[in-house]
Amino acid sequence: MLQTLRETLMLSSKESLASAFSRLGWAGLWIQIVIGAIPVFLAIYALIFGRNTGVGTRGGSLLIECLTIAGLLVMVFTTIWSYRYTRLGAQIADSARRPSEFEVQRVAWIGVAASAIGILFSMLVILFEVVQLLIYFLRAPQAGVPAVQTTGGGQASWVSAADMMNLLALTISLFGELTVLVFSIWLLFRSMMASAEFPYAGSEE
Repeated sequence: MLQTLRETLMLSSKESLASAFSRLGWAGLWIQIVIGAIPVFLAIYALIFGRNTGVGTRGGSLLIECLTIAGLLVMVFTTIWSYRYTRLGAQIADSARRPSEFEVQRVAWIGVAASAIGILFSMLVILFEVVQLLIYFLRAPQAGVPAVQTTGGGQASWVSAADMMNLLALTISLFGELTVLVFSIWLLFRSMMASAEFPYAGSEE
């Protein structure tokens, strides 16, 4: 197994660093565009079909809303940063505009940090959502019902299909952020290895 990993790393070091940034940058960009469209579709669905449904379980949760907005902002940043990878790949391929090895690694480090922060936000939102749903189910009769509805304080709230759709969207978003994190870590690792553009990267002077 170690021999296979060593051979893989040797083959990777012979590949162009510019092509690695360009290829993974475009892949990360399109993955996040597709995944980022899911919350938009859910919002449109809620506006069209959820006008008369009232306030659901997420209503009034300011913490979840703030974390969700923060996570979406981080996703926008990582999407832009994936495009930055593609532009950096073009610069690396051009010997006249080639950035320094430190600059390439700095860009990859920023991508790793941003993706990790996005994953943290998504995990916190999922955790709070699941805890909130668990509380509503524990308040309901434990015999098992197809739909749960509780009333309290004069206002009705419930667990609906929209809550499950929201958790599904969060899980898919988390998958996309993990994918981008893997891409960023790999690019950071590749930038520390010798390549055609930086033949002495990672070697001791």
